[in-house]
Amino acid sequence: MIRAISRTLLPAALAATITVACQTVQTTQAGAVGVQRSQLMMVSAQEVEQASNKQYQQMLDEARRKNALNRDAATVQRVRRIVSRLTTPTAVFRPDAPAWNWEVNVFTSNELNAWCMAGGKMAIYTGLIDRLKLTDDEIAAVMGHEIAHALREHARERVSKAMATGIGVSVAGALLGVGQVGQDLMSTVARVTFELPNSREHEMEADRMGVELAARAGYDPRAAVTLWDKMASQSAGAPPQWLSTHPSHANRQRDLAEYAARVMPLYQGARR
Repeated sequence: MIRAISRTLLPAALAATITVACQTVQTTQAGAVGVQRSQLMMVSAQEVEQASNKQYQQMLDEARRKNALNRDAATVQRVRRIVSRLTTPTAVFRPDAPAWNWEVNVFTSNELNAWCMAGGKMAIYTGLIDRLKLTDDEIAAVMGHEIAHALREHARERVSKAMATGIGVSVAGALLGVGQVGQDLMSTVARVTFELPNSREHEMEADRMGVELAARAGYDPRAAVTLWDKMASQSAGAPPQWLSTHPSHANRQRDLAEYAARVMPLYQGARR
């Protein structure tokens, strides 16, 4: 229905405005892992971040109502210590990133899940930590991967793609400042964050940048490989939805092992 409305109501003037508003950006520097890809954006980083912040607060409020927010002080402290170390070397990819208003909370849920929204609002679920008996290095692999999504502004890129393919005419209206833009953008941000899987390209970038962040923070980057093994073992050899768009197990193992080896000198230097 949304696509039909888009085709019916989107006039030539709006289409022209969208074309003009498109910009090709390089959100991050390459780092040691060499992630270099220009991204087409049709919505501002500020708009996506504001929508993400509102969505995040709603999720925190819901978790509080269910008594599912930060119930184990020791686990929360552990996760926040790891994330604090990971956000410091984000300057390698983005000089502005260490000053972001990073936030991480722990949700009580049996689900194997973790995520990071635009601007650095994160969560990890107790099911992931407890069911897989994650080490600190493996938690760093999880959260480094999620932080990388935020650094690369993958949510903004996916919202832009949704606009380009006509998924949401009201989101495109953000360019003109009309309609129920705030609420509609929130809904679109939530959809690309929690419902639609990341592309394999996005996941590969987050994997590679994540191992570098972990290494620079003094966490063993090879833990990304053991993390994958644990995830696969919980899903009869297939990844859970959180990692459903990754390459095959064997291909991902090779890629993670290769890039972990590439950043081992950074890990060894951080440990010294």
